[in-house]
Amino acid sequence: MSTKKAKPKAPKKSSKKEDQSEEIKLVVFGSGGVGKSALIVQLIQGVFVECYDPTLEDSYRKELTIDGREVVLDILDTAGQEEFHTLRDQYIRHAEGYVIVYSINNRNSFDEVETFIKQILTTREVEEEQFPNAASEAAIVIVANKCDLENERLVPVDEAKKLAAKYGGFTFFESSAKSKSNVQETFVAAAKEVVAKVKSRKEGKKCSVM
Repeated sequence: MSTKKAKPKAPKKSSKKEDQSEEIKLVVFGSGGVGKSALIVQLIQGVFVECYDPTLEDSYRKELTIDGREVVLDILDTAGQEEFHTLRDQYIRHAEGYVIVYSINNRNSFDEVETFIKQILTTREVEEEQFPNAASEAAIVIVANKCDLENERLVPVDEAKKLAAKYGGFTFFESSAKSKSNVQETFVAAAKEVVAKVKSRKEGKKCSVM
């Protein structure tokens, strides 16, 4: 598998087809170095980027057909460094769905996942007593990246699944940007969550107003 040293930029120019497609806004959270950017670039450009400068903020767009529905994923790649945590509320309000990434060989990055979950729910004004059923309220996908490094694993799969279940059953994937395992599946699942939990709710409100 070849690697590249500079993170390529996705083209910003939109096509006529994209202009006519429904937009789904996703934001990707996770600690620094877990491979958030590598997952996104693998999805967008089909290459594995191993070495690059830490992300401050990048946005990408990807056209997909999901269940016969033409959509454009507007993906915001966020900084993992703690000094940028004050921007998270802004990112959360901007987005409709969330992909939270940790690395299977980084215990601290997994411990941060629940912090991201709670901040998303609090910012979206989900009451704390509703947290056990949060999966019905928020479109969140938890991703264990770098599953190709099984011999370096520090976070058991069952522990991650238990965390996802704690909040009502968030969707969970083990992925690898390097081997392409579950990369597209992750973002398709996040988009489906948005359609089911966010878009349908908005459409229902429009109908009730009419």
